[in-house]
Amino acid sequence: MAKRFAAIEPAHQEFIQKQKVFFIASAAAGSRVNVSPKDAASLRVLDASRVAYLDQTGSGNETAAHLRADGRLTLMFCALEGAPLILRLYGRGSVLPRKSPEYAEMLASVFDGVEPLGARQLVVLDVDLVQTSCGYGVPMFDFSSERETLRRWAEAKGEEGIAAYWQAKNVVSIDGLPTGILDSLDAQPAVLDDIPPAAQEPTKIEL
Repeated sequence: MAKRFAAIEPAHQEFIQKQKVFFIASAAAGSRVNVSPKDAASLRVLDASRVAYLDQTGSGNETAAHLRADGRLTLMFCALEGAPLILRLYGRGSVLPRKSPEYAEMLASVFDGVEPLGARQLVVLDVDLVQTSCGYGVPMFDFSSERETLRRWAEAKGEEGIAAYWQAKNVVSIDGLPTGILDSLDAQPAVLDDIPPAAQEPTKIEL
């Protein structure tokens, strides 16, 4: 049976910190609903009502667009080993652009100043509801290893290549909503004027 909590309790934080992956869900009015998996190593519990994760470059930037337009965000964790459990964090999210003072401060204080190549932005969730449920239907999995593909891709692209990728693929959502990714760049090149929203179609990362 589902249980509701007003804040993240110590047992919830302990469960979150044991996970290898979590999932995010977001949407804006009239938009498609986005669901994405994230590496749990990128997430930090800031306090009983706030969490943050360091977002990596991907082929889309739906969450950022939805948070700018709407703000609702849900994070889900599920036990893939051990006792079954599903934990959801509901609330409103915000994005800290990579070049912002707030990003730099949180990176230094919460992530030990470690910024992987390809880091795109920080996403912060203000939690207003925690819900747990049984998770009996979730299969058991054995963790093998982290994937190195995204890191190798970012290293091959380099800073300039990643910035160009953001400009080409991450400026708007698949529904044409602005993501604010340009706030994470040092400048906004004029070449962006030549990239129409229609060109921002969902694509796979070229590896």
